[in-house]
Amino acid sequence: MLLYAQWPAAISRLTVDHIEETDGAVRLRLGAVPVDLPSPVAELALHQVAVRRSHAVLARTDSPWLFPGGQPGRPISVWAMGERLRKLGIRLAETRSTALFQLATELPAAVLARTLGIDITVAVKWQRAAAGDWGTYAAEVSRGNSS
Repeated sequence: MLLYAQWPAAISRLTVDHIEETDGAVRLRLGAVPVDLPSPVAELALHQVAVRRSHAVLARTDSPWLFPGGQPGRPISVWAMGERLRKLGIRLAETRSTALFQLATELPAAVLARTLGIDITVAVKWQRAAAGDWGTYAAEVSRGNSS
């Protein structure tokens, strides 16, 4: 969630098929284009695929969900996912905004939208926000008003 600016609702709906391991690379498919997961995130993803278990069952489950929920055959609820993150001290809205801002400085809007599975208009807005801040900063520096 933190690396790729995903909401808990999107993460809770991930299945084991969203994680791909080929040629030594681990990829996560959030949109049309899978993204390479960096180490140690790649190892954590593979571990989750291997040991995922439902809250309803104490043993490993054959559920297709990457994060099985309390009801058999269903993914973890958005509320439960959010609650787990809050207990870890992760502030979802802030961290998602930070991640989107960072990614928007590194990727064109079309690539950002296809990779993260977000609407192109959202990606364009984030890219404008990120570029706008840098453009303003550059203009300030060129006028000699840097702080």
